[in-house]
Amino acid sequence: MLDIKYLRQNLAAVKKALAQRNNFQFDLERVLKLDEERRSLMARIEMLRAEQNKMAKAGKRSDRAVEIKRMLKDLEPQLAEAEENFKVEAVKLPNIPLPDVPEGKDSSQNKVIKTVGKIKLETGKNHIEIGLALDLIDAERAGKVSGSRFYYLKNEAVELEFALIKYALEIIKAKGFQPILPPVLIKENMAWGSGHFEAINDDAYHLRNDDLVAVGTAEQSILPYFAGEIVQNLPQRFVGFSTCLRREAGSYGKDVKGIFRAHQFDKVEMFTFSRPEDSEKEHDLIVELEEKIVSGLGLPYRLVSLCAGDLGLPAAKTIDLETWLPGQGQYRETHSASNCTDFQARRLNIRYQEGEKSGFVHTLNGTAVAIGRMLIAILENYQQKDGSVKVPEVLQKYLDFKEIKK
Repeated sequence: MLDIKYLRQNLAAVKKALAQRNNFQFDLERVLKLDEERRSLMARIEMLRAEQNKMAKAGKRSDRAVEIKRMLKDLEPQLAEAEENFKVEAVKLPNIPLPDVPEGKDSSQNKVIKTVGKIKLETGKNHIEIGLALDLIDAERAGKVSGSRFYYLKNEAVELEFALIKYALEIIKAKGFQPILPPVLIKENMAWGSGHFEAINDDAYHLRNDDLVAVGTAEQSILPYFAGEIVQNLPQRFVGFSTCLRREAGSYGKDVKGIFRAHQFDKVEMFTFSRPEDSEKEHDLIVELEEKIVSGLGLPYRLVSLCAGDLGLPAAKTIDLETWLPGQGQYRETHSASNCTDFQARRLNIRYQEGEKSGFVHTLNGTAVAIGRMLIAILENYQQKDGSVKVPEVLQKYLDFKEIKK
């Protein structure tokens, strides 16, 4: 949610910035009109209350006092309605892109920042073929049990998952991140706080009888940890593991086979609450840790800065990390890191106070390991001519095998 005071005071700059956010439906002019209506009502009510208080202190009872009481009775419901109308439209406004975000309307105008690592396999078997041959993935039986876009992980793939989690945790904890296991089900109003429409719309799994939704990422359940609170000792950094559930309602026909895009998957997520002046530095740290994890695994990757038209609603800046997948012959997104500035904190009223300084915290999130996608990258990049798969050296200390074979 944007700071309406900042919006009013910097209207020309805000209009220019939001003109790039054409991937969302919103009406800035209507928001400004509704804001003016509610402010006008607030001013009238405040003036009447001041007059009412003055008369009460003087001990006067008059027809005017009766009239003021009647007027307030009429105006207060109007203000409540005006506030609600304003909020309904204001929450549709996306975050304002940071100055260094590339201009552009869609993903075709995203900017590659750098490419790291030598591609050893231009093409090869995809993870589906490898997973079936080595008895690591069973999507067919999962389809029988749960439907499409579900899968069973088996044998060495299960152990690889836990090795990846341990590997990532060791790297991230060294930078002061607190491990946390957040709830998988959260209240709908808390999910709303993330600013992601998919957290509460048809892309989410809802438990209607309990007013709960299943999280699509640990970001959605770590963010409200401090809802309605004043956060001390910033930055507060968390690294959380969660099973994630997504209906993928808007992804019909995309990545149907395999485990790249599934309804259920496990993920390790980084999340930071920071001082406003430190959020860009904290964003850089999250990206740095993502790179350390992927480069340590010996996987080729590239960093991509999303253009303004491709940013998510709450993000002021997003850097994606795309890993090379020989089975697809292309780089695919495996990690994403976003600086949401104070957008989410305003929705959930998460503040800080340090001496005379106070305000809303900035929130940042980033993928540490999306298990399914990292397994794909390992299986495809480490496949051997004899059909086996080597285990990345950094993971071998967590396992009792160095290769996966029949």
